[in-house]
Parts: sequence; structure tokens; C-alpha cells
Amino acid sequence: QVQLVESGGGLVQSGGSLRLSCAASGRTLSNYIMGWFRQAPGKEREFVAAISRFGSSQYYADSVKGRFTISRDNAKNTGYLQMNSLKPEDTAVYYCAAGLSDRAVRVQNNYNDWGQGTQVTVSS
Repeated sequence: QVQLVESGGGLVQSGGSLRLSCAASGRTLSNYIMGWFRQAPGKEREFVAAISRFGSSQYYADSVKGRFTISRDNAKNTGYLQMNSLKPEDTAVYYCAAGLSDRAVRVQNNYNDWGQGTQVTVSS
């Protein structure tokens, strides 16, 4: 099991940027696919982005493509989500997740370990 802790959330104006971090411990992060999901009030948790074990492949939801960038630094056991051109509809709790399979990176059940989440609020 890998423990995940997100940080970097906060309040930002529309059009602004934030960078989320996901620090992993307990296991070597390079063994895992990393994903980011988010859950807005009253909505189901949804896929945002995912990255392969060594960063060669990235996957994005259509709603964030071109604005968000997922990356990872396995030497630091940390993953990142750079969020630019933020919109009010990006307001949500953002979760990072780690999974062993790369067969269904957009699916929540693909991931075994989850962080506690970090709040991102975008004001208009």
C-alpha cells in the first residue's frame, strides 16, 4: 500500500493557476500509475488526468485538456498537477490516486490507494 498526501490547493481567481502535489510514501512510486480525480459538490468524482509509471504517457479529461499538465518526479516520489486558466467549474476537491494497472487509467476502480484530497476553489 502506498500512502498519498495532496497539497497545493486553495482559492484562486478565474484565469489563475495552481500546482497540486501528491507526495507518496510506503512504496516506490515508479511502480504505480498515478491519477488525479476531482469531486465537485453534489457531483460524482470524475477523472482529471493520469500518467504512466515513468511519465512517457499522459491522459486527460476533455474538460481540462490544454489547461492542465500532469507530471511526476519518481526520484522525489511525488506527482504533480499543474492547473492553468482555471475556471469556476474546476472548483472541487482534488484527489490523487495510485494503481498498479495501466489498462483503465480513467476508471476509479483502477486505483487502489487514494489521498485525502485538497480543495480547489476558483472564484469568478
